[in-house]
Amino acid sequence: MASKNVYRTELAPVQPWDQGEVRINGPAVFGAGAGKAFLYAVPVCGKRPIEFSAAGLPPGLTIDPKSGIISGRIDKKGKSVAVITAANAAGSCSRKFKIVAGSIALTPPMGWNSWNCWGKEIDDGKIRAAAEAMVSSGLSAHGYSCINIDDGWQGRRGGTYNALMPNERFPDMVGLAAHVHGLGLKLGIYSTPWATSYAGFAGGSSGEPLRFFEHWMSAFNRAKGFGFGQASHHAEDARQWAEWGIDYLKYDWNPWAVPEVEAMSQALKACGRDIIYSLSNSAPFDKAADWAKLANCWRTTGDIADNWENMSAIAFSQDRWTPFGSPGHWNDPDMLVVGRLGWGKVRENNLTRDEQITHITMWALLAAPLLIGCDLTQIDDLTIRLLCNDEMIAIDQDPLGSQGHSLRNRRNNDILGNEKQNQSVYVRRLSDDSLAVGLFNRADFDDEIAVTWKSLDIGGQNAVRDVWAKKDLGTFRKRFALGVPAHGAQLLKISKE
Repeated sequence: MASKNVYRTELAPVQPWDQGEVRINGPAVFGAGAGKAFLYAVPVCGKRPIEFSAAGLPPGLTIDPKSGIISGRIDKKGKSVAVITAANAAGSCSRKFKIVAGSIALTPPMGWNSWNCWGKEIDDGKIRAAAEAMVSSGLSAHGYSCINIDDGWQGRRGGTYNALMPNERFPDMVGLAAHVHGLGLKLGIYSTPWATSYAGFAGGSSGEPLRFFEHWMSAFNRAKGFGFGQASHHAEDARQWAEWGIDYLKYDWNPWAVPEVEAMSQALKACGRDIIYSLSNSAPFDKAADWAKLANCWRTTGDIADNWENMSAIAFSQDRWTPFGSPGHWNDPDMLVVGRLGWGKVRENNLTRDEQITHITMWALLAAPLLIGCDLTQIDDLTIRLLCNDEMIAIDQDPLGSQGHSLRNRRNNDILGNEKQNQSVYVRRLSDDSLAVGLFNRADFDDEIAVTWKSLDIGGQNAVRDVWAKKDLGTFRKRFALGVPAHGAQLLKISKE
């Protein structure tokens, strides 16, 4: 039995990303469309300079020995396993890396989105600053790679394809994409099939609103003037994004209908470039199988906020979506609300330290996209410790792609060993046959939480590791218990001894 009455989640410090021995991070698998541009920067910590090499890359791909960026094209669908090596003055590190031609988003996307920090007050300079801070903070060295522009970039239609053009705050989309790609990162963009976005900018359709849809649009949307224009521009916009070098699309409106979702899905597949397709917001559950077939990610909720009531309500309501998540297709409980954010005016976070730990612990167990929302230029030590814990990231990015679930929702007795109200245990099976387990205390007071091996469908002796502390806790039989602070969580990895 672990020691009782220790009600604090220990967060291991993060070593400087550009110092010490070399270590390769990030997912163990990456996919790209056959015949599409391939771009993957190997995430690595260690003192610079670092020399990169790769054995077994499929034909058409090469690795830059200085930057570690793998690029090129793979002509045919298939799978291969390369061995990537990174070396510096302190030593070298090698790691197997599976490459799949024909599929994308094989692990949940990791990166940053502008909305929770800047709202609609975005421009070219803020996006470039975020991309540069992604590198200088060390986040990219731990696998974060997307820089996503949210609502606020859109101007009028025009150009070669009569597509949405950027407004005056984004004078050079091609140059912005080149800058982001040059840092080894990906660039994302925002749109909606409506004629006007939530923030009042141009959308993916044009002309007078179609009155036909009013019978199923909410009264709120009708009152705000939101709706579909007479002419849709899925194909035109997708071709323009591909020409600019866009890698990710957040497609945002509510309520959804399959025809609009499918139209953009087809347009992206035909545009000539890999673009991750992320649907937002509030996915209708009755069509979950359709979203899983048509998109790479789909928002299961409304917008998240940095308060306990909202964040925890989202976190502990995701079990029904579990069957629909898999490699290439991810349930998305919304962006991360850690660090300094503010939706236009940056401020301190309203979540406590323990509430932010609960937030990230749950997103890792849910195999959720890890899209940071804070100001990366003002990132603090707590946020770095939460986001750059490579053991937490490995759980989120586990290639099995199995979403965690609540034990209490799957069994009726002997769940925790000493079940109490406002306690939750979540479990996720990993590709190495170990279990990631989260102990969550939703009460307003500190408490101890126990979990039985019977409830986990395991037996015998099992080793328990504290993921947040990066510390082995010992070997246990039958059950394990640990103190958990109010509104807090412990993240464990349990392996057969």
